[in-house]
Amino acid sequence: MSTFHPLQVTAVDRLTDDAVALTLAVPPELRSLYGYTPGQNIALRRRRTGSAADPGADALPAGAEVRRTYSLCAPAAEAPATLRIGIRGIEGGDFSSYAVKELTPGDTVDVLPPTGRFVLEPRHGHFAAVVGGSGITPVLSIAATLLAREPGARFCLVRSDRSTASTMFLEEAADLKDRFPDRFQLVTAFSREEQQSGLPTGRLDEERLSGLLPSLLPVPDIDGWYLCGPLGLVEGASRALRGLGVPRARIHQEIFHVTDAPPAGGAPGAGARETGATGGDADGTAPVRTASVTATLDGRSGCWPMDDGESVLETVLRHRADAPFACKGGVCGTCRVRLGSGEVRMERNYALEQDELAAGYVLACQSHPVTEAVEVDFDG
Repeated sequence: MSTFHPLQVTAVDRLTDDAVALTLAVPPELRSLYGYTPGQNIALRRRRTGSAADPGADALPAGAEVRRTYSLCAPAAEAPATLRIGIRGIEGGDFSSYAVKELTPGDTVDVLPPTGRFVLEPRHGHFAAVVGGSGITPVLSIAATLLAREPGARFCLVRSDRSTASTMFLEEAADLKDRFPDRFQLVTAFSREEQQSGLPTGRLDEERLSGLLPSLLPVPDIDGWYLCGPLGLVEGASRALRGLGVPRARIHQEIFHVTDAPPAGGAPGAGARETGATGGDADGTAPVRTASVTATLDGRSGCWPMDDGESVLETVLRHRADAPFACKGGVCGTCRVRLGSGEVRMERNYALEQDELAAGYVLACQSHPVTEAVEVDFDG
Protein backbone atom coordinates (compact mmCIF):
# COMPACT_ATOMS: atom_id res chain seq x y z
CA MET A 1 0.00 0.00 0.00
CA SER A 2 1.34 3.44 -0.93
CA THR A 3 2.37 5.72 1.92
CA PHE A 4 3.02 9.44 2.24
CA HIS A 5 6.58 10.74 2.01
CA PRO A 6 7.73 14.27 2.93
CA LEU A 7 8.91 16.15 -0.16
CA GLN A 8 10.52 19.57 -0.12
CA VAL A 9 9.07 22.48 -2.08
CA THR A 10 11.82 23.87 -4.33
CA ALA A 11 9.83 26.44 -6.32
CA VAL A 12 6.51 28.29 -6.17
CA ASP A 13 5.80 29.90 -9.54
CA ARG A 14 2.96 32.41 -9.76
CA LEU A 15 0.78 31.52 -12.76
CA THR A 16 -2.13 33.93 -12.17
CA ASP A 17 -3.40 36.03 -9.29
CA ASP A 18 -5.01 32.93 -7.78
CA ALA A 19 -2.90 30.04 -9.07
CA VAL A 20 0.61 28.69 -8.57
CA ALA A 21 2.79 25.86 -9.84
CA LEU A 22 4.60 23.95 -7.10
CA THR A 23 7.81 22.06 -7.76
CA LEU A 24 8.66 19.28 -5.30
CA ALA A 25 12.06 17.58 -5.03
CA VAL A 26 12.11 13.78 -5.04
CA PRO A 27 15.08 12.18 -3.24
CA PRO A 28 17.07 9.67 -5.36
CA GLU A 29 15.91 6.70 -3.27
CA LEU A 30 12.23 7.53 -3.95
CA ARG A 31 12.38 8.45 -7.64
CA SER A 32 11.30 5.07 -9.00
CA LEU A 33 8.33 5.17 -6.60
CA TYR A 34 7.20 8.54 -7.96
CA GLY A 35 7.41 7.68 -11.66
CA TYR A 36 4.18 8.55 -13.42
CA THR A 37 2.14 8.20 -16.58
CA PRO A 38 1.03 11.46 -18.27
CA GLY A 39 -2.29 12.55 -16.78
CA GLN A 40 -1.80 11.13 -13.29
CA ASN A 41 -2.07 13.05 -10.01
CA ILE A 42 -0.62 13.09 -6.52
CA ALA A 43 -2.34 13.50 -3.17
CA LEU A 44 -0.93 16.10 -0.75
CA ARG A 45 -1.52 16.14 3.00
CA ARG A 46 -1.23 18.70 5.74
CA ARG A 47 -2.44 18.97 9.32
CA ARG A 48 -4.26 21.92 10.87
CA THR A 49 -2.29 24.06 13.28
CA GLY A 50 -5.39 25.60 14.84
CA SER A 51 -3.87 29.08 14.70
CA ALA A 52 -5.79 32.10 13.49
CA ALA A 53 -3.29 32.46 10.64
CA ASP A 54 -4.14 29.01 9.31
CA PRO A 55 -6.50 29.51 6.30
CA GLY A 56 -9.87 28.04 7.19
CA ALA A 57 -8.72 27.36 10.74
CA ASP A 58 -12.29 27.57 12.02
CA ALA A 59 -13.47 24.86 9.63
CA LEU A 60 -11.56 21.97 11.21
CA PRO A 61 -9.99 21.45 14.64
CA ALA A 62 -6.27 21.61 15.29
CA GLY A 63 -4.55 18.41 14.21
CA ALA A 64 -7.23 17.54 11.65
CA GLU A 65 -5.88 16.10 8.43
CA VAL A 66 -6.56 17.68 5.03
CA ARG A 67 -5.84 15.84 1.78
CA ARG A 68 -6.23 17.04 -1.78
CA THR A 69 -5.22 15.66 -5.17
CA TYR A 70 -3.49 17.74 -7.84
CA SER A 71 -2.54 16.71 -11.36
CA LEU A 72 1.06 16.55 -12.51
CA CYS A 73 1.71 19.01 -15.33
CA ALA A 74 5.27 18.23 -16.46
CA PRO A 75 6.18 15.61 -19.10
CA ALA A 76 6.06 12.15 -17.58
CA ALA A 77 9.17 10.41 -16.25
CA GLU A 78 9.88 6.94 -14.84
CA ALA A 79 12.21 8.28 -12.14
CA PRO A 80 11.58 12.03 -11.82
CA ALA A 81 13.92 14.24 -9.82
CA THR A 82 11.05 16.71 -9.37
CA LEU A 83 7.26 16.76 -9.49
CA ARG A 84 5.35 19.81 -10.72
CA ILE A 85 1.67 20.48 -10.07
CA GLY A 86 -0.71 23.34 -10.69
CA ILE A 87 -2.95 24.62 -7.90
CA ARG A 88 -5.73 27.17 -8.27
CA GLY A 89 -6.96 28.77 -5.06
CA ILE A 90 -10.61 28.19 -4.22
CA GLU A 91 -12.38 30.51 -1.80
CA GLY A 92 -12.46 28.72 1.55
CA GLY A 93 -10.36 25.87 0.14
CA ASP A 94 -8.77 23.86 2.94
CA PHE A 95 -5.59 23.11 1.02
CA SER A 96 -5.56 25.40 -2.01
CA SER A 97 -5.62 28.59 0.08
CA TYR A 98 -2.68 27.31 2.11
CA ALA A 99 -0.75 26.35 -1.03
CA VAL A 100 -1.38 29.61 -2.89
CA LYS A 101 -0.89 31.97 0.05
CA GLU A 102 1.58 30.30 2.41
CA LEU A 103 3.79 27.63 0.87
CA THR A 104 7.32 28.81 0.10
CA PRO A 105 10.52 27.11 -1.12
CA GLY A 106 12.03 25.07 1.69
CA ASP A 107 8.68 23.98 3.12
CA THR A 108 7.86 20.27 3.27
CA VAL A 109 4.63 18.61 2.13
CA ASP A 110 3.51 15.00 2.59
CA VAL A 111 2.89 13.40 -0.80
CA LEU A 112 1.50 10.05 -1.98
CA PRO A 113 2.98 8.37 -5.06
CA PRO A 114 1.14 9.13 -8.34
CA THR A 115 -2.19 7.51 -9.14
CA GLY A 116 -5.06 8.05 -11.55
CA ARG A 117 -6.56 6.57 -14.71
CA PHE A 118 -7.07 9.76 -16.76
CA VAL A 119 -4.00 8.88 -18.77
CA LEU A 120 -2.65 8.50 -22.28
CA GLU A 121 0.23 6.13 -22.81
CA PRO A 122 2.15 7.71 -25.71
CA ARG A 123 1.23 6.03 -28.99
CA HIS A 124 0.75 6.89 -32.63
CA GLY A 125 -2.54 8.62 -33.41
CA HIS A 126 -4.54 11.84 -33.42
CA PHE A 127 -5.85 12.96 -30.02
CA ALA A 128 -7.81 15.93 -28.72
CA ALA A 129 -8.78 17.56 -25.44
CA VAL A 130 -11.41 20.01 -24.26
CA VAL A 131 -10.43 21.64 -20.97
CA GLY A 132 -11.59 24.44 -18.74
CA GLY A 133 -9.57 26.46 -16.22
CA SER A 134 -7.22 24.31 -14.16
CA GLY A 135 -8.31 21.30 -16.22
CA ILE A 136 -5.33 22.17 -18.42
CA THR A 137 -2.97 20.69 -15.81
CA PRO A 138 -3.08 16.93 -16.61
CA VAL A 139 -3.65 17.56 -20.32
CA LEU A 140 -0.48 19.64 -20.50
CA SER A 141 1.49 16.61 -19.32
CA ILE A 142 -0.40 14.33 -21.71
CA ALA A 143 0.20 16.55 -24.76
CA ALA A 144 3.84 17.35 -23.98
CA THR A 145 4.75 13.72 -23.35
CA LEU A 146 2.90 12.44 -26.42
CA LEU A 147 4.41 14.95 -28.85
CA ALA A 148 7.95 14.45 -27.54
CA ARG A 149 7.86 10.66 -27.63
CA GLU A 150 5.75 9.92 -30.72
CA PRO A 151 6.93 11.76 -33.85
CA GLY A 152 3.81 10.76 -35.78
CA ALA A 153 1.26 11.74 -33.11
CA ARG A 154 -0.91 14.85 -33.26
CA PHE A 155 -2.81 16.68 -30.54
CA CYS A 156 -5.51 19.37 -30.54
CA LEU A 157 -6.14 21.36 -27.37
CA VAL A 158 -9.38 23.31 -27.05
CA ARG A 159 -9.26 25.33 -23.85
CA SER A 160 -11.74 27.62 -22.13
CA ASP A 161 -10.78 30.32 -19.61
CA ARG A 162 -12.31 33.50 -18.24
CA SER A 163 -9.58 35.78 -19.60
CA THR A 164 -5.90 35.91 -20.53
CA ALA A 165 -5.02 37.00 -16.99
CA SER A 166 -6.74 33.95 -15.47
CA THR A 167 -5.20 31.40 -17.86
CA MET A 168 -2.91 28.85 -16.21
CA PHE A 169 0.16 27.60 -18.10
CA LEU A 170 -0.30 30.12 -20.87
CA GLU A 171 3.39 30.14 -21.78
CA GLU A 172 3.73 26.36 -21.61
CA ALA A 173 0.89 25.86 -24.10
CA ALA A 174 2.38 28.49 -26.41
CA ASP A 175 5.75 26.74 -26.18
CA LEU A 176 4.20 23.47 -27.37
CA LYS A 177 2.76 25.33 -30.35
CA ASP A 178 6.21 26.74 -31.16
CA ARG A 179 7.97 23.39 -30.79
CA PHE A 180 5.41 21.29 -32.67
CA PRO A 181 3.70 23.69 -35.10
CA ASP A 182 2.56 20.95 -37.48
CA ARG A 183 1.38 18.52 -34.82
CA PHE A 184 -0.08 20.67 -32.02
CA GLN A 185 -3.27 22.66 -32.59
CA LEU A 186 -4.27 25.21 -29.93
CA VAL A 187 -7.74 26.79 -29.82
CA THR A 188 -8.61 29.21 -27.01
CA ALA A 189 -12.00 30.56 -25.96
CA PHE A 190 -12.54 33.25 -23.32
CA SER A 191 -15.85 33.65 -21.54
CA ARG A 192 -15.21 37.22 -20.33
CA GLU A 193 -12.71 38.75 -22.74
CA GLU A 194 -12.82 39.66 -26.41
CA GLN A 195 -10.05 38.37 -28.69
CA GLN A 196 -8.73 40.20 -31.73
CA SER A 197 -8.68 36.89 -33.55
CA GLY A 198 -9.94 33.39 -32.87
CA LEU A 199 -13.19 32.35 -31.25
CA PRO A 200 -15.84 34.87 -30.16
CA THR A 201 -16.35 35.44 -26.44
CA GLY A 202 -18.57 32.91 -24.71
CA ARG A 203 -18.68 29.62 -22.84
CA LEU A 204 -17.98 26.32 -24.52
CA ASP A 205 -21.29 24.60 -23.88
CA GLU A 206 -22.79 21.56 -25.60
CA GLU A 207 -24.42 23.51 -28.41
CA ARG A 208 -21.32 25.52 -29.22
CA LEU A 209 -19.00 22.52 -29.12
CA SER A 210 -21.34 20.53 -31.36
CA GLY A 211 -20.78 23.10 -34.08
CA LEU A 212 -17.17 23.99 -33.33
CA LEU A 213 -15.47 20.61 -33.09
CA PRO A 214 -16.38 19.34 -36.61
CA SER A 215 -14.97 22.59 -38.04
CA LEU A 216 -11.64 21.97 -36.31
CA LEU A 217 -11.14 18.24 -36.51
CA PRO A 218 -12.19 15.04 -38.26
CA VAL A 219 -14.22 14.11 -35.18
CA PRO A 220 -14.88 10.42 -36.07
CA ASP A 221 -11.16 9.82 -36.71
CA ILE A 222 -9.85 11.12 -33.38
CA ASP A 223 -8.32 8.23 -31.42
CA GLY A 224 -9.06 9.62 -27.96
CA TRP A 225 -10.84 12.61 -26.39
CA TYR A 226 -9.70 13.98 -23.02
CA LEU A 227 -12.17 16.19 -21.16
CA CYS A 228 -11.08 17.92 -17.97
CA GLY A 229 -12.37 20.82 -15.92
CA PRO A 230 -15.56 21.95 -14.20
CA LEU A 231 -18.51 19.56 -14.16
CA GLY A 232 -20.66 21.61 -16.54
CA LEU A 233 -18.00 21.86 -19.24
CA VAL A 234 -17.07 18.18 -19.09
CA GLU A 235 -20.67 16.99 -19.19
CA GLY A 236 -21.50 19.38 -22.04
CA ALA A 237 -18.46 18.30 -24.04
CA SER A 238 -19.27 14.63 -23.46
CA ARG A 239 -22.85 15.09 -24.69
CA ALA A 240 -21.62 17.01 -27.72
CA LEU A 241 -19.18 14.25 -28.65
CA ARG A 242 -21.77 11.51 -28.21
CA GLY A 243 -24.13 13.51 -30.37
CA LEU A 244 -21.41 13.63 -33.03
CA GLY A 245 -21.15 9.84 -32.96
CA VAL A 246 -18.01 9.41 -30.86
CA PRO A 247 -18.02 6.01 -29.07
CA ARG A 248 -18.07 6.24 -25.26
CA ALA A 249 -14.86 4.20 -25.07
CA ARG A 250 -12.94 7.03 -26.78
CA ILE A 251 -14.09 9.68 -24.30
CA HIS A 252 -12.02 10.06 -21.13
CA GLN A 253 -12.96 12.57 -18.49
CA GLU A 254 -11.80 14.00 -15.20
CA ILE A 255 -13.91 16.40 -13.17
CA PHE A 256 -12.55 19.41 -11.28
CA HIS A 257 -14.59 21.72 -9.04
CA VAL A 258 -17.59 19.65 -7.99
CA THR A 259 -19.85 21.20 -5.37
CA ASP A 260 -20.38 19.48 -2.03
CA ALA A 261 -24.05 18.74 -2.71
CA PRO A 262 -24.81 15.23 -4.02
CA PRO A 263 -25.70 15.28 -7.70
CA ALA A 264 -29.25 15.02 -8.91
CA GLY A 265 -28.11 12.36 -11.36
CA GLY A 266 -26.25 11.98 -14.59
CA ALA A 267 -22.76 11.10 -13.38
CA PRO A 268 -21.80 7.51 -14.12
CA GLY A 269 -23.04 5.40 -11.25
CA ALA A 270 -24.46 8.32 -9.27
CA GLY A 271 -27.32 7.23 -7.09
CA ALA A 272 -27.27 3.67 -8.42
CA ARG A 273 -26.84 0.42 -6.55
CA GLU A 274 -23.73 -1.45 -7.58
CA THR A 275 -23.34 -5.16 -6.96
CA GLY A 276 -20.45 -7.57 -6.92
CA ALA A 277 -20.74 -10.51 -9.30
CA THR A 278 -24.42 -10.28 -10.15
CA GLY A 279 -24.90 -6.72 -11.37
CA GLY A 280 -28.25 -5.05 -10.92
CA ASP A 281 -30.06 -1.78 -10.73
CA ALA A 282 -32.12 -0.55 -7.81
CA ASP A 283 -32.12 3.23 -7.87
CA GLY A 284 -33.50 4.74 -4.72
CA THR A 285 -32.80 1.73 -2.48
CA ALA A 286 -32.07 2.98 1.03
CA PRO A 287 -28.95 1.88 2.93
CA VAL A 288 -29.55 -0.59 5.75
CA ARG A 289 -29.10 0.70 9.30
CA THR A 290 -27.23 -2.30 10.68
CA ALA A 291 -24.39 -3.55 8.57
CA SER A 292 -20.80 -4.73 8.67
CA VAL A 293 -17.94 -4.27 6.25
CA THR A 294 -15.10 -6.68 5.60
CA ALA A 295 -12.12 -4.97 4.01
CA THR A 296 -8.84 -6.27 2.65
CA LEU A 297 -6.07 -3.68 2.75
CA ASP A 298 -2.39 -4.28 2.12
CA GLY A 299 -2.93 -8.03 2.35
CA ARG A 300 -4.71 -7.94 5.73
CA SER A 301 -8.45 -8.32 6.27
CA GLY A 302 -10.77 -7.16 9.02
CA CYS A 303 -14.51 -7.11 9.66
CA TRP A 304 -16.15 -4.23 11.53
CA PRO A 305 -19.68 -3.01 12.31
CA MET A 306 -20.72 0.19 10.57
CA ASP A 307 -22.21 3.12 12.43
CA ASP A 308 -25.49 4.47 11.15
CA GLY A 309 -24.93 6.68 8.10
CA GLU A 310 -21.24 5.85 7.69
CA SER A 311 -19.69 5.24 4.32
CA VAL A 312 -17.53 2.18 3.78
CA LEU A 313 -14.44 4.37 3.90
CA GLU A 314 -15.42 6.01 7.19
CA THR A 315 -15.86 2.62 8.84
CA VAL A 316 -12.55 1.30 7.56
CA LEU A 317 -10.70 4.47 8.61
CA ARG A 318 -11.84 4.04 12.22
CA HIS A 319 -9.88 0.79 12.29
CA ARG A 320 -7.28 1.22 9.55
CA ALA A 321 -5.87 4.75 9.38
CA ASP A 322 -3.77 3.73 6.36
CA ALA A 323 -6.78 3.32 4.09
CA PRO A 324 -6.20 5.40 0.92
CA PHE A 325 -8.34 8.46 0.28
CA ALA A 326 -8.00 12.08 -0.78
CA CYS A 327 -11.02 14.16 -1.76
CA LYS A 328 -13.84 12.13 -0.11
CA GLY A 329 -16.10 13.67 -2.74
CA GLY A 330 -16.31 10.96 -5.37
CA VAL A 331 -13.97 12.83 -7.71
CA CYS A 332 -10.38 11.63 -7.42
CA GLY A 333 -10.83 7.84 -7.32
CA THR A 334 -8.08 7.32 -4.71
CA CYS A 335 -10.40 5.16 -2.58
CA ARG A 336 -11.46 2.84 -5.42
CA VAL A 337 -12.19 -0.70 -4.17
CA ARG A 338 -13.45 -3.90 -5.73
CA LEU A 339 -16.79 -5.00 -4.31
CA GLY A 340 -16.47 -8.70 -3.50
CA SER A 341 -19.90 -9.42 -2.04
CA GLY A 342 -22.97 -7.55 -0.88
CA GLU A 343 -24.46 -4.44 -2.40
CA VAL A 344 -23.86 -0.72 -1.91
CA ARG A 345 -25.40 2.52 -3.07
CA MET A 346 -23.04 5.26 -4.21
CA GLU A 347 -24.10 8.82 -3.48
CA ARG A 348 -22.01 10.21 -6.34
CA ASN A 349 -19.38 9.07 -8.80
CA TYR A 350 -17.25 11.31 -10.98
CA ALA A 351 -14.18 9.07 -11.01
CA LEU A 352 -15.09 5.60 -12.26
CA GLU A 353 -15.77 4.75 -15.89
CA GLN A 354 -18.57 2.41 -16.93
CA ASP A 355 -16.16 -0.48 -17.54
CA GLU A 356 -14.85 -0.12 -13.98
CA LEU A 357 -18.38 -0.16 -12.58
CA ALA A 358 -19.17 -3.25 -14.65
CA ALA A 359 -16.04 -4.93 -13.26
CA GLY A 360 -17.32 -4.41 -9.71
CA TYR A 361 -15.38 -1.32 -8.62
CA VAL A 362 -16.95 1.31 -6.36
CA LEU A 363 -15.75 4.37 -4.46
CA ALA A 364 -15.42 3.57 -0.77
CA CYS A 365 -16.01 7.20 0.25
CA GLN A 366 -19.42 7.24 -1.46
CA SER A 367 -20.59 3.67 -0.80
CA HIS A 368 -23.33 2.92 1.71
CA PRO A 369 -24.50 -0.67 2.36
CA VAL A 370 -27.77 -1.94 0.94
CA THR A 371 -27.20 -5.43 2.35
CA GLU A 372 -26.29 -6.33 5.92
CA ALA A 373 -22.78 -7.44 4.95
CA VAL A 374 -20.41 -5.88 2.44
CA GLU A 375 -16.95 -7.08 1.43
CA VAL A 376 -14.46 -4.82 -0.35
CA ASP A 377 -10.87 -5.18 -1.50
CA PHE A 378 -8.59 -2.14 -1.56
CA ASP A 379 -5.86 -4.28 -3.15
CA GLY A 380 -8.02 -5.58 -6.00
